[in-house]
Amino acid sequence: MYSEEQLKKYAYFENELKNTAIEFIRDPLTGLVSRPYILGFAKALIEEKTPFTYAMLDLDNFKFINDTYGHKAGDGVLAAVADGLIRYMDGFGIVGRFGGDELLIINLRDLAYDDKKAYLKDMYRDGVVLRKNIELKTCSPFITGTLGCASFPEDAKNYDDLFGIMDKVLYRGKVKGRNCYIIYVEEKHKDIEISRMAKKGIYGNMHNLIRQFEMVPGMKNRLYSVLPFMMEELQISDLYYISSDNVMRGVKNIFLREEVPDIGKLMTDDLYTTTVIEDVSKRSPLFFSLLEKWKIETLLVVRVGVDLDTNGYLICAEPRSHRIWQDGECALMYFLAKLIAYRIRTDGEELPTD
Repeated sequence: MYSEEQLKKYAYFENELKNTAIEFIRDPLTGLVSRPYILGFAKALIEEKTPFTYAMLDLDNFKFINDTYGHKAGDGVLAAVADGLIRYMDGFGIVGRFGGDELLIINLRDLAYDDKKAYLKDMYRDGVVLRKNIELKTCSPFITGTLGCASFPEDAKNYDDLFGIMDKVLYRGKVKGRNCYIIYVEEKHKDIEISRMAKKGIYGNMHNLIRQFEMVPGMKNRLYSVLPFMMEELQISDLYYISSDNVMRGVKNIFLREEVPDIGKLMTDDLYTTTVIEDVSKRSPLFFSLLEKWKIETLLVVRVGVDLDTNGYLICAEPRSHRIWQDGECALMYFLAKLIAYRIRTDGEELPTD
């Protein structure tokens, strides 16, 4: 937690601590600066015309941690992430708690794009602050977060505009699949609207998917037809499938041919997802060796089949990505797998093998 000595390095907090005990300035759970004071610090910097980078960090799937392991575990995760951020930001910035699992970061050092990217890349590097297991008494959840940031005065000249831009790019990170950071760049992000990003619900996505799937004949053409939509919605570089011959192929990469004879041993349900690839080795060592060769860190596999019949598998496997597959993304893959399976059953089509 923050000490008086750490906070008094900044004129705003030195002044506040003259009349306010530190217990009222610190958030009681995390030891970070509490919401009124982190907001006050940001607004004071703007009034003084002091440049800084403002970021909001939202821990991914925090509700799942609370629901699965209990709120005490959730509190432990928040406290551990807070301690990591205090250490990481020491000497050039301050971290506060905005509310719930949302944290605000003020960085007085890194203002240029390349500097911001380097500082965030290090923050996200495995085991520094995020992308690591946090060891608690009853569990050790793997923790990631989504972050959006913008800078004063380069990106906005007042607090409300700065906060709005930061919030917008944070939401963009969530739409992309979470577990990432987005640095505001006017040319890329100025026309993004949260309402436009949010309006595409699961029904709309499924409706668009089935239109793309049904507009062309033949399974190979159907896969080509849905690929751009799936790439955009899931933020993937290719869609892979394993057909009845147990060979893994790419829809985009037509030259890919990898035998995966033990994929079926991995699947105890219609859908399998993990952020710990080593777990695959216990059931499917041959598939695991392929994932290791590709440097895959997060996996999503869906069975293609109806009832007890299995016709193959659809796979999302992005190299060097710790992303967490969201419910809507899993539902979209599951829906596509069912479209393929029912087409196989009714028309006798098969997943391509040539």
